[in-house]
Amino acid sequence: MQFTETVLDGAFIIEPVPVIDERGSFARTFCVETFEQRGLETRFVQHSRSHSIRKGTLRGLHFQADPHAEVKLVSCSAGAVWDVIVDMRPASPTYLRWLSVVLTPANQRQILIPKGFAHGFQTLTDDAVVQYQISEFYAPNAARGLRYDEPALGIIWPVPLTVISARDFAWPLLEEVPA
Repeated sequence: MQFTETVLDGAFIIEPVPVIDERGSFARTFCVETFEQRGLETRFVQHSRSHSIRKGTLRGLHFQADPHAEVKLVSCSAGAVWDVIVDMRPASPTYLRWLSVVLTPANQRQILIPKGFAHGFQTLTDDAVVQYQISEFYAPNAARGLRYDEPALGIIWPVPLTVISARDFAWPLLEEVPA
């Protein structure tokens, strides 16, 4: 696996290094030893999948408040998504900065999202499937979100918005986000 540090403190793009032969390819997408050597999370208690039917679907921006903050390892197993993370840690040197990365089955990229980051994505194709490995159990009372169109962030989503849940549409603006 190849780990590329991003401009956001603690976030990595992880790309498998496939072994290719006449059958196709094989690659590791996670290894406890490799993650431990880099001081990264190795305990993922929940694995989840989302399927978005329509191109332009937007999910997010989601996070969990302490003490339930999560590390997420995210990949795309069908279609394509424009994945976005936002550093929500007030003490971080990259506080309120965001980063996007395109995830597809072909590029096999994963994004490792540290605790204290908001996460969301927009589908670039119909029938997009996103896989999550998550370090903490879902705690409904700790669920938080940030509006996808937060002016202070200035995220310009790549395709017209076609579907968003009522909950995601109703997340507060940054000045209203509870700690």
